[in-house]
Amino acid sequence: MSIQTTSESSASGLDTAKLVLALVFLVAGVVGYYYFSDFSVVYRALGVVGLGVLAAALASTTAPGQVLLGFFRESRIEVRKVVWPTRQEAVQATLMVVALVFFVGVFLWLLDMLLFWAITSITG
Repeated sequence: MSIQTTSESSASGLDTAKLVLALVFLVAGVVGYYYFSDFSVVYRALGVVGLGVLAAALASTTAPGQVLLGFFRESRIEVRKVVWPTRQEAVQATLMVVALVFFVGVFLWLLDMLLFWAITSITG
């Protein structure tokens, strides 16, 4: 049993080291962006994106990274199962919302006017 625990802790230690290195890559990208301010913005942005991709690739080799990738895969599968409304249904729903917002706004405006009139008539 101690062998399994040692194996898990070494894998966890390696994962921690990889995640820290990925974080170092991200911080280096941001710091480099501002440090090399005399270079073109395009080159600096490409550097940040490149280091970000490198950090993501490194983080995806860890156990938490694999869990996150699995979550993204499952989310993509679930999005494919969604039945999206047609254009006509979306337009009708939008028009209903706009109409209801208009009518509720008018109702609240009239209620506000009525209450304002009542308060001013009471207080004189």
